[in-house]
Amino acid sequence: MSLWSSFLGFLLLLLVLTTSGDSVDSYGEKQVVFPLKKLQPRTWRKGYNLNPSCSSQKSRKENGATILEMKHKGLCSGAVKNWEEWQKKSLADDEIRVRSIQSHIKNAISRKKIEGSEQAQTPITSGFKLQTLNYIVTISIGRRNMTVIVDTGSDLTWVQCQPCRSCYSQPQPLFNPSMSPSYLSVPCNASACQSLQFATGNLGLCGGNASSVCSYSVSYGDGSYTNGELGRDRLALGTTSVEGFVFGCGRNNKGLFGSASGLMGLGRSDVSLISQTKDVFGGVFSYCLPSSQADDSGSLVFGENPLALKNSTPISYAAMLQNPQLYTFYTLNLTGTSVGGVQVQTSGSGGSNGGIILDSGTVITRLPPSTYKAVKAEFLKQFSGYPLAPGFSILDTCFDLSTYDEVNIPTVKLHFDGGGAELSVDATGIFYFARRDASQVCLALASLAYEAEIGIIGNYQQRNTRVIYDTKNSQVGFAKETCSFM
Repeated sequence: MSLWSSFLGFLLLLLVLTTSGDSVDSYGEKQVVFPLKKLQPRTWRKGYNLNPSCSSQKSRKENGATILEMKHKGLCSGAVKNWEEWQKKSLADDEIRVRSIQSHIKNAISRKKIEGSEQAQTPITSGFKLQTLNYIVTISIGRRNMTVIVDTGSDLTWVQCQPCRSCYSQPQPLFNPSMSPSYLSVPCNASACQSLQFATGNLGLCGGNASSVCSYSVSYGDGSYTNGELGRDRLALGTTSVEGFVFGCGRNNKGLFGSASGLMGLGRSDVSLISQTKDVFGGVFSYCLPSSQADDSGSLVFGENPLALKNSTPISYAAMLQNPQLYTFYTLNLTGTSVGGVQVQTSGSGGSNGGIILDSGTVITRLPPSTYKAVKAEFLKQFSGYPLAPGFSILDTCFDLSTYDEVNIPTVKLHFDGGGAELSVDATGIFYFARRDASQVCLALASLAYEAEIGIIGNYQQRNTRVIYDTKNSQVGFAKETCSFM
């Protein structure tokens, strides 16, 4: 009997050890074991120098696709003197952008109700260009290299031009159209000028003469703006050239654009870069956003050949929603959210306006209050045992992890319409380090103010993920990828 008891005890011990091993192996689905020092940005470590300039990003052509190196804009302008204050300022700017998006959506819906369904509606565009537009690439216009901010929520590409009435400081020389033999002004009777209201919310400014130069004006939610004239010139993305590219030549520009030369608009209207280059790239582009480490880089890929991508998991596609008020945005139907493999789906996960916006300019993902409350509760349930810390700006779920070398992080996944399409948030996109000593580390998700507002998937949750925008087939794809230009 004693021998039998010993045998049963051995089996029980073996079962316990096997189960424990399986739970660790299954962390890829439910939890991620991650050393805290790897989660903590290297730029916060003593003696680590920031890259003073990010104006020399590389490019290459591979398998018929054009690939541009991407960098995090916030770490390209020198050292941050007070990191905590910089982090708080970034979140405050991010909230202004989100409030501006919600305000524009609300105004567009109101216009639809007033004008009636038979009237052509002016869709909303973004363009709330704040310091939180975090990713930049280098392009060439008129054979001059320029570093521009990448924004999927904007349509018009623009750069600062000479002569400039009022321009912010930038390290690169301003574009001078008089020095480019291929530059042409866009007249008021051109279709590109007529498309401005659709793309920017403002009509092209013209005098009485239809052949006069088309002027543009774009104002942003934070008080930033750019004014100038539309022009055409040779655009070069790496070694791929596009003749007659329409862009804004900014003569009067002000705002939180950092030291970038301008902005690349990757929205869906006719004047966006992706629409103007559809004959070259087929209306398909993708990116992999790197983390905010100074030496990390990602890639912006133009073209639809999957051989040019380095994703480690199969691509799952979600259908774009066709919403007239949000046409220039990339909008998906969020069907549910899971934390550590547990579904916390609530009705109307993306908001009552019919979807959730995928945006490269917003930082932190915003969810409707009921969805966020459910996600937060499940995360706290699974991430128990760690001391809580005060909230930080818009983030209200924070922890003191200063005494830990590693933590077990519940996975976070967003699920969409489209046959199992999902975005699996990388570990670097789950926590936001408010303090350099990890004494205040927060869940990098936030709640919208009202249930009726539309959700937004921010770039923080898109890190180390290949995001494919296929405008030809009206779908967006997601796959895991360790971001690197190489």
